[in-house]
Amino acid sequence: MKFLLLSALVLSISSLQASVTPTELVVKLKAGKALPDFGSDSKVQNLFGNIYIVRNKDVSSIEKQLKNNPNIEYTERNSRAEKSPLPMPVAASTEVEKSFKAAAFFNDPKVDKIWSFGDADKNGVSVNAAYQVHGTSATSTVIVAVVDTGIDYTHEDLKDVLWVNEGEIPGNGIDDDANGYIDDVNGINTLTRDSEGRATGNNKDTHSHGTHVSGTIGAKQNNGIGIAGIASNVKIIGIKTVPNSSDETDIDVAESFIYAAKNGAKIINCSFGKNKNEGKNLIPETLKYIQDNYGVLVIVAAGNSTADIDKLPTYPASHKSDNLLIVASTTKTGSLSSFSNYGKVSVDVAAPGSDVYSTTPGNRYASMSGTSMASPTTTGVAAEILSHYPNLSPIQLKQVIMDSVTTDVRYKDKMMTGGRIDLLKGLELARSIK
Repeated sequence: MKFLLLSALVLSISSLQASVTPTELVVKLKAGKALPDFGSDSKVQNLFGNIYIVRNKDVSSIEKQLKNNPNIEYTERNSRAEKSPLPMPVAASTEVEKSFKAAAFFNDPKVDKIWSFGDADKNGVSVNAAYQVHGTSATSTVIVAVVDTGIDYTHEDLKDVLWVNEGEIPGNGIDDDANGYIDDVNGINTLTRDSEGRATGNNKDTHSHGTHVSGTIGAKQNNGIGIAGIASNVKIIGIKTVPNSSDETDIDVAESFIYAAKNGAKIINCSFGKNKNEGKNLIPETLKYIQDNYGVLVIVAAGNSTADIDKLPTYPASHKSDNLLIVASTTKTGSLSSFSNYGKVSVDVAAPGSDVYSTTPGNRYASMSGTSMASPTTTGVAAEILSHYPNLSPIQLKQVIMDSVTTDVRYKDKMMTGGRIDLLKGLELARSIK
C-alpha cells in the first residue's frame, strides 16, 4: 500500500502490481569497463559512480542486448509505486489544550497548535523544554532535503528558510553552475524533464504534502507569523519527486538523493513508499553512496498500513542501510497511531504523526496525519541536534536519536527502541559524543 494514503487500507492484488517506465533503464558497469554505444537516439546520464540511466523511446531492446554483455554488472527497469490519493489537509481544532502551551521562546501566533512541542510526559518531543535549556545560540546551519511533492517557495513561513543555489541565475534558461540542471534555484523537479532528460528547476508544490512536511521541519521561527518549525537553523531543499498520484519511480528517488547530497544536505526526509522493491539494487546502492561520500542521514516514514513490516516489507523503509532511520507515528495521547506500521526489527523510533499542524500552500495552515508527518517531526529534531553538534556523523546522529527516546510500554515489541524521540534528551546525549 502506498503509505502516503490514510483512508483506504485495503488494496486489490492488481493494484499492488508495480509497473515500470518503458523509456528508462538503469545500467551498472563493472569496474574499469567502458559504456557501450547506445546510438544517437538514446540519452545517457551518469547518476553516480558506475551507474548510468539510459533513456530511449523503448529500452526493452537495449536491455536484451546488454543481458550477456561482460562489461555490465546489472540492468534494472525503472519501477513505479502504485497510484493512490495523497492525504489532504483538514481543519485543525480551534481549541488549544493548555498542556500544550508553547514556551515563551516563540512569538509565532499559531505555534500553540503544535501539540508535539510539549514535554515527554505530555506525549510530545520536548521542543519547548529543549529551547528553554539550550536556546539557539552558536548553532550551525543544516541543509535538509525534502523529497516529496515539492514546496510552496512563496509561503510566508517557508520563504526565508529555503536553500538557494547561489551559482544559478533565476529564470535565464541557462545551467549557470554547470551542474546538469537549468534554473535549479531552490531544488529540482524530477517529474518534468527537458528534451535531454534533465530534471527541471520548477519544484512548486501542486498538492500540499511537501509544503506541510517542510513546515514541520523548519518553518521560520519567531517571525510573528504562523507557526514555528522544530529546527531553528535549517535551509530546505525542495525536491519534487512524488507525483500528486504518489507513483514515484526508483530513478527519480535516486536522483533526488544524489542531488540533495551533492548540494550539502546532511538529512533527507522521505515521507513516501511502496510495498514492492522490484529494482532491488538502485536505491540501496544510492543510500550507501551518499552515506560513504557525503555523510547523509535519510529519515523515512514507516508507512500507514497497520502492518508489521518485519513480515510485510515496505520501501524504502525496509532497505538494509546503516544511514536509514525509520519512524512510526504516535497520537496526542501517546499511543501508536491506529494507521501506523510497526516492526520490532525494521522500525527504529516513534514520533508524533497524528493531527500535526503545519504549513500548506497559499500561506495557509492545516493538520495532517500519517507516518508522513512523524518522519519530518524526527527530521526536525535531528536537524536541531546536528545544528548544535555539526561534527556528528550520520550514524552517530541516528544513534543519538535512538538512544535518547522516551520509552513507552505501549511500543513494546513495536520498534527497536520502544520509544518516542525526545529533543531535550537528544541534545544532552549528543553533548557527550566525542
